[in-house]
Amino acid sequence: MYMKFSAPIPMLYTNELDESIDFYTNQLGFTCGERNNEWGWAALYKDDCEFMFAKPNEHIPFDKPFFTGSFYIKVPDPDGLFRQLKDAVNVCYEPETFEWGMREFAIYDNNGYLLQFGCEV
Repeated sequence: MYMKFSAPIPMLYTNELDESIDFYTNQLGFTCGERNNEWGWAALYKDDCEFMFAKPNEHIPFDKPFFTGSFYIKVPDPDGLFRQLKDAVNVCYEPETFEWGMREFAIYDNNGYLLQFGCEV
């Protein structure tokens, strides 16, 4: 049986919901589409990219944000985006063209989650 999957939407835990919304809206140009203060949850989107943030609840052990990978976002002009962001964010690495044919850079969000932005060259 075939079942169509859609793009995953990361649900990221944070104790800094307001700061996360501020970072993604003011630094990256996302829109906060939904927010529920009672549950401590928000959904942010920009174009076809979406993230959800939530304060952890009693069912989830949580000391601080932790993720063993990165979130890779394809953009048409990573160099242009890097020029816009570089002075306002914590840069992991500057734009670089890699041997596998991608031009990309990476930053950390306010929680320490790694965001990579790139395109094929």
